[in-house]
Amino acid sequence: MQFLSLSSGAIGGIIGGVVGFIVIVCIIWYITTHNSLISLKNDVEEAFSAMDVHMKKRYDLIPNLVSTCKGYAKHESETFTRVTEARNAAMAARGSAASSDIDRISAERELSSSLRTLLTFVQEQYPQLKADSQFNNLSRQLEQIEEEIARSRKYYNAKIKMFNNKVEKFPSSIVAGRMKLERKPSFEIDDAAERVAPKVSFD
Repeated sequence: MQFLSLSSGAIGGIIGGVVGFIVIVCIIWYITTHNSLISLKNDVEEAFSAMDVHMKKRYDLIPNLVSTCKGYAKHESETFTRVTEARNAAMAARGSAASSDIDRISAERELSSSLRTLLTFVQEQYPQLKADSQFNNLSRQLEQIEEEIARSRKYYNAKIKMFNNKVEKFPSSIVAGRMKLERKPSFEIDDAAERVAPKVSFD
């Protein structure tokens, strides 16, 4: 009987040790996954901030570009108004705490579309702009900014993919759910024509 009692105690100790080990492993996994999700979240925010720097440069450039174009196309107020309104909407979405990622991305898409329309229009209708040194300078700056935005967007989307995979895949999705983390939208381009940065020089 004493042997059986000792054996039962030993078995109980082993089971307790195994359970304790499993609990410790689960705690370590949870903390590691939690920290990994925080790092990915911060990486996404950092990537968006880098892209935001280039988008702000574009905001600052647009008024001068529109003003220069107006000098040659004074009667095309609708086209200029659309670009200005799209710029203002994008800036408002950028500066509003209530704006979601989807709101900001949508506003940036609209701005890109309206800006591309303006540049295509003036290139076709007012070729004399190619003689304007200020317009050519602004054009080169804009093209460079668009390329920087495209590179930043590619990096941002890569980080978004990593974040979304971690948030949605099991078992890390359990931790993400407790942290109230949700899938984030990638910054994709809807129209195939938008995948090419505007070419605005008249060389």
